[in-house]
Amino acid sequence: MRVIDRLRFFRTLFCIALLIPTLAAGGPRHTNRLAGEKSPYLLQHAHNPVDWYPWGAEALARAKAENRPIFLSIGYATCHWCHVMERESFENEQIAALLNQWFVCIKVDREERPDLDAVYMAAVQAMTGSGGWPMTVFLTPDLQPFFGGTYFPPEGRGGQPGLRDLLPRIQELWAKEPDKVAEAAARMVAHLREQAAPPPGAALPDGAAFATYLRQVEASYDARHGGFGGPQKFPPAMDLSLLLRLAAGDPAILARVTATLDAMMDGGLYDHVGGGFHRYTVDPAWQEPHFEKMLYTHALLVRTYLEAYQVTGDAEYARVVRETCDYVLRDMTHPAGGLFSAEDADSEGEEGLFYLWTRQELERGLGKDEAALFAAAYDVSARGNFAGGRSILHRVKDDAALAKAHKTTAAAIAQRLAAARGKLLAVRAGRVRPLRDDKVLTDWNGLMIAALANAGQVLDEPHYRQAAEKAAEFVLKNLEHDGRLLHRWREGEAAHAATLADYAFLVHGLLDLYEATLDLHWLTTARDLNGQMVARFADPAGGFFDTDGSDSTLLVRNKDSYDGAIPTGNALACLNLLRLAEYFGDDALRQAGEATLRAFHAPLTQAPRTAPQLLQALAFHRATPKEIVIAGPREDPRHRDLLAVVRGSFLPHKVVAVTDGDDAVAQAIPWATGRVAIDGAPTAYVCENYTCQLPVRDAAALRRQLGLTPTPGGAGRAGG
Repeated sequence: MRVIDRLRFFRTLFCIALLIPTLAAGGPRHTNRLAGEKSPYLLQHAHNPVDWYPWGAEALARAKAENRPIFLSIGYATCHWCHVMERESFENEQIAALLNQWFVCIKVDREERPDLDAVYMAAVQAMTGSGGWPMTVFLTPDLQPFFGGTYFPPEGRGGQPGLRDLLPRIQELWAKEPDKVAEAAARMVAHLREQAAPPPGAALPDGAAFATYLRQVEASYDARHGGFGGPQKFPPAMDLSLLLRLAAGDPAILARVTATLDAMMDGGLYDHVGGGFHRYTVDPAWQEPHFEKMLYTHALLVRTYLEAYQVTGDAEYARVVRETCDYVLRDMTHPAGGLFSAEDADSEGEEGLFYLWTRQELERGLGKDEAALFAAAYDVSARGNFAGGRSILHRVKDDAALAKAHKTTAAAIAQRLAAARGKLLAVRAGRVRPLRDDKVLTDWNGLMIAALANAGQVLDEPHYRQAAEKAAEFVLKNLEHDGRLLHRWREGEAAHAATLADYAFLVHGLLDLYEATLDLHWLTTARDLNGQMVARFADPAGGFFDTDGSDSTLLVRNKDSYDGAIPTGNALACLNLLRLAEYFGDDALRQAGEATLRAFHAPLTQAPRTAPQLLQALAFHRATPKEIVIAGPREDPRHRDLLAVVRGSFLPHKVVAVTDGDDAVAQAIPWATGRVAIDGAPTAYVCENYTCQLPVRDAAALRRQLGLTPTPGGAGRAGG
């Protein structure tokens, strides 16, 4: 029997063994209301003894009718500590009995309801000084939070209360001191409303915001390991992309960016066998990851590595982009084109097991000689660098060092290691995979559409661009209903009102898709969706609310500027407005973008470190975007050469059009009017602020007009 067949055989036996107790008992002992939901996270709790409700009218009505406090638990399907809390507490009959006796218990998937999550996460952070998932919040029947935290063990440990003791204390407080509960809840709601929509500033932020940002970044930069802060390390994609925009003329800034990118792609954060990045590392040196994989992580890092490739010409950055996009297309894509949300950290009940290797496994998969080379390159020893003698792959020796040791060339080493990774990927395919959360989210798809579109054009890989188009078509077909976007699709069902992020991220993706395809359909669709976004989410005082105000159960309408794991909706909404204003010559759009920047004057000038994506919008506004038109027949190789200069270069402040005399382009994009091929040859026009340079017909001249400096292996970067 082949190794892979043997692995599959034992995997089947393992799964059957897990099912035997359930089958023998005639099915699960408990089934609650979550069994009718689509969310993978809610379905994971459908057979708990806890009498769970989904968030909705039935649960909220019962809490009011019986005057019961609400036990609200928020998490997501690929959350490791959510799994731990379920096993320890929500499957515990005694704890479930306490919950069912005293509370109305509600489960929420934070990825399905980011609006609810944002409100109650702000409350937990105010109560405890920190936040995370699983999140546990106690609410009044009027949905006002009065106590909360994150993970609670079943029994108290290390000074942290356990649920078995906490639940009776909360019930006693509720029954005997209702005035104290009401007072605490009212104070918290007042705090949330005060924080939800800060007062707007009167002036546009100026260049001093960037100087303040650089000082704050410098203070948190880890000179030893790259990245910022610690002891955990999250990939700072938005910071790195902003720093690339600020690095012109300052090699020290660029050095910090490349050091961080190198550390992330060489360390355990990166999946060296299958491509893609884990969510974060639990150590400052990027070595030990928390193994879950999120679609948004890949979307943001693909963009950053692409930009770094454009700036430096480093082919390793392009390799990482290709492998990451290939992972998304292979393992995270619905056959119809939508992009799935995440993969779990756990498999077979153990975190990271799917990704770990022993020296013996390498030898079985590669043979002794190739295993020895691979082990030297990726830090796999007989003892292992992780629990149980297993190893997390880290790139510890580069091709040149290995070539010297093996008396061969670096190119030969690279080829052998690539072949070894391919073989190990085939071996790993026989393992029990982590859970894949296969819901399709509009906002995260928008981010990945942008990433794939950019990968397609920068790397000249049409299949990435085609995947971006297919994903966009999927979202517009399945997640738009009666002229409104919805947030989540799974197994044929679209649900939940779209948030600001859904509109802003999708418009962002469609704008990048237009620049990758130069198909006006995507540009005009982006403009139309942007109009809907403005109508539904705009605050007359400037900026945008995160929700459209249609859900009366939300305590507040947040207007957020903070970039967390993903950008705030306001940041990309602002950038979209400014880009669309340039494309269509629309002053109203530009003024809306400026109003958004004014609305967040305080965070942009006082705490810009919290808003790197919004600072990118400010950088676009303060720049004079280049208007680039390439005229002439698209099938002419010279046309493609001119376009390749634009696509291969780091030009973050640009708008692009191509025309071969097509009236539709001129009608849609005013500054493309009158741009024609000279003497029938493809011709490029570079304009800024309604002033154009002389038309050019060769790539070298276009580079000079764009102010590009050559980089090794890349098309170049713009100065300034």
